[in-house]
Amino acid sequence: MTDQGFSAEEIDTSRPHPARMYDYYLGGRDNYEVDREAAERVLDVAPDVVLGARANRDFMRRAVRHLVESGIRQIIDIGTGIPTSPNTHEIAHSVDPSVRVAYIDNDPIVATHAGARLLGTGNTGFFLGDMRKPQSILEHPTIGELIDVRQPVALMLVSVLHFVADKEDPAGLVAAYRATLPAGSHLVLSHATGDFHGERADNVAEVYKRATASLTPRTHAEVLALFDGFDLVEPGLVQVHEWRPDDSTDVPDRPVGVYGAIGRLQERAS
Repeated sequence: MTDQGFSAEEIDTSRPHPARMYDYYLGGRDNYEVDREAAERVLDVAPDVVLGARANRDFMRRAVRHLVESGIRQIIDIGTGIPTSPNTHEIAHSVDPSVRVAYIDNDPIVATHAGARLLGTGNTGFFLGDMRKPQSILEHPTIGELIDVRQPVALMLVSVLHFVADKEDPAGLVAAYRATLPAGSHLVLSHATGDFHGERADNVAEVYKRATASLTPRTHAEVLALFDGFDLVEPGLVQVHEWRPDDSTDVPDRPVGVYGAIGRLQERAS
């Protein structure tokens, strides 16, 4: 058993896992043959997926820096994925080492790397959890130890909600998290879309049907609806490479099938 309370046998290597496929797109090595085979099937029909994965990672980097520079000192990162440096806490701590980060993922293989890559700074933590069960995450002891929910929090849902089917009510899930957050909190969200690639996006989704989580690309309007209750930070909901690019941003010469934005929670009406 690991310190996360699971056995090695619980790591499912019989079906591709989206987090491990994403690791492969980013050039990582923490994946299995079944993940690589599925990822290659995706790339056969949509080679731009690698471009989108890298642009999404760059968006995360710029978003975290913006959060900390805006005064956020605690972050809940749900759907952490396979650790790939720089990770959320590394980016945050480059601005302010006091930032506290709670990582959550549902893949045991992520936990096997957490001790070496995500923890050890004294103000980071990791636990296995299901984003579809907000209360189980928000009431977890690790959250209680790291996060003061009376103070502004950044909730990160980067490339995870497209793995939540419509019937599972992704907007309702975001609303459940939002209801616990105080004014001044932020939502960082990115989401796959088929707005630019049409049939190719459908073909990608077909491959993911055989993975541990299916993929549901959504339109701009559908992703925008996930920010209900938040005020969007400029420039709003855009393709991830268009969100506040800096000098290190690799600007692609074609559309990227991922939207991203940051929303800020204002004072609630009394």
